[in-house]
Amino acid sequence: MSLIQIKRQRKSDVNLKQVYDAIVVGSGAAGGMAAHVLTSKGMKVLLLEAGKKLDLDKELKSTEWPYEHRRRGEMPPDAHALIPNEYTIRQPPYAKGLPHKHVYSYVQSWGGSDYSKNIVVDERDHPYTGTNYAWVRARVLGGKTTIWGRLALRLSDLDFKAKTHDGYGEDWPISYADLAPYYDKVDLYLGISGQKENLPHLPDSIFQRPTKLNFAEVKLRQGLKKMNRVLTPYRAGVTTDGLKHNKYRNRCYGRGACNRRAGGCDIHAAFDSPTGLIYPAMDTGNLTLRTNAIAYEVTVDKNTGKATGVAFVDAETKKTYEAKAKVVVLAASTLESTRLMLLSKSALHPNGIGNSSAHVGHNFCEHIMGPGVAGLVKDLVGKPHTLDDGRPGGFYVARFRNLTDRHADFIRGYGFEGGSGTTMFPGNAMGTTGFGANYKKQVRDYAGAFISMGAFGEVLPRYENYVDIDPEMKDAWGIPVLRFHYKFGDNEKKMAKDMADTAREMFEAAGIEVVGVEREILTEGWSIHELGTARMGMDKKTAVLNQFQQSHDVKNLFVVDGSSHVSASCQNPTWTIMALAWRSCDYLADQFKKGNL
Repeated sequence: MSLIQIKRQRKSDVNLKQVYDAIVVGSGAAGGMAAHVLTSKGMKVLLLEAGKKLDLDKELKSTEWPYEHRRRGEMPPDAHALIPNEYTIRQPPYAKGLPHKHVYSYVQSWGGSDYSKNIVVDERDHPYTGTNYAWVRARVLGGKTTIWGRLALRLSDLDFKAKTHDGYGEDWPISYADLAPYYDKVDLYLGISGQKENLPHLPDSIFQRPTKLNFAEVKLRQGLKKMNRVLTPYRAGVTTDGLKHNKYRNRCYGRGACNRRAGGCDIHAAFDSPTGLIYPAMDTGNLTLRTNAIAYEVTVDKNTGKATGVAFVDAETKKTYEAKAKVVVLAASTLESTRLMLLSKSALHPNGIGNSSAHVGHNFCEHIMGPGVAGLVKDLVGKPHTLDDGRPGGFYVARFRNLTDRHADFIRGYGFEGGSGTTMFPGNAMGTTGFGANYKKQVRDYAGAFISMGAFGEVLPRYENYVDIDPEMKDAWGIPVLRFHYKFGDNEKKMAKDMADTAREMFEAAGIEVVGVEREILTEGWSIHELGTARMGMDKKTAVLNQFQQSHDVKNLFVVDGSSHVSASCQNPTWTIMALAWRSCDYLADQFKKGNL
């Protein structure tokens, strides 16, 4: 077995004869946080990551000019990124029948796809089956945090106690008061930029310097204020003032390709799990990292049913190994952790480990996307350009539906993400007609005068929306794949109609000329916010985990990623995933110390 050498780590061998205090599966937001908290408590931790370790500084190259890349940042011609229609007119596995050597998810259709092609998975090696679903995955140290969208929002008791509010689904077994101290810890340890608004349904964080709104965004904010709706600067998981306790990260200085590519920050102002959590955890001397380790089973004691470790296959050699630990923490992402639980069948866990409730894989939820609006601010036409390429985000419009009143057509709510400003590639260039000097003048005059926003809405958790294991298909390593049984319901479709209507309404109220309204719903999965397939709850008959993300069935098994979420809310989940993981790992370490696991 090879030793994975990390430049910044102390040397530590992957000793498979050692029984570690804990094995953490997955190195993204949840796994990185678990590794950070447990090692800081003195526990010896083995971190298994299915992907490889990339030098993100060399991979992302966010300051490279387009002309410095031989294809202007695009992937080689033998690579194909799936387009929206392919997700609807074809059935998964989506790479099947395509002539291209490599097939990637839709995010690779964005600009600068060559900079992220080694981060996301190749659909040929990672198939899945069932209903249409745009499943975006990253197999690399840090997972999707290496290219995430950076919007870092808190949930409130309107989300944690949603059933109490409207009667649907289940309440979470925790309240905002339980999680607020851990949101604070995440804010202070990782850094977040934003502006206080004092909204009870969108609690403020402990913010660093906010990103400034530009003229068009301020105009919209002022217009929405008259409607008692709030537009706030993008709450980004980005350190704008710096973090004195972290030597691996730098403060944001507003440059780079933030809005021109799939994502990623090679100065590490935007949070990513390796520099934010894993490298500091390695500095404790308590963390051992094994990359290229694809977990396929949680092993158990045949007499007690307790977890004994994790079996994995080496991604390069395809040899199998087994690592031992006193506690197993799953953090492989919502659907990969679920897949691993369903694959871990034994005499004592015939339906998969931790699945006596038969709820593993079920209550699948996420965010619906598609509806939005684009507008023109005429005051900006022909005016000097600003520089907005390096901003980590534009703005966020907080939820305003179903707060104290009740909409006649749907329950729950949605928010909008949006932005305006001048970027290196004017968004209006492709849609402008003409040629020559007049064409160029037209593009330049209107560049920076447009503003747009798109909605993210809550998808209700339903037992009938689920994933299971396909009985026939396997991935490139011989591991059975997931099969999707998932569709949006009437509540989401009615919500989407309202999204488009209110988007237009808000632009018009702000005096912005509407140039386009999008009403089409994007394919399930588009938000990359899959949640809720191993939910928490007080009743072990209807929930997989307790309030500390601990299995009701197997007390030394914890699942700390988005699969534990009881409902999706409409806020982006990454900050909540990390706050929950911190809280649960505090509890885990305490119980471990007491000998209760």
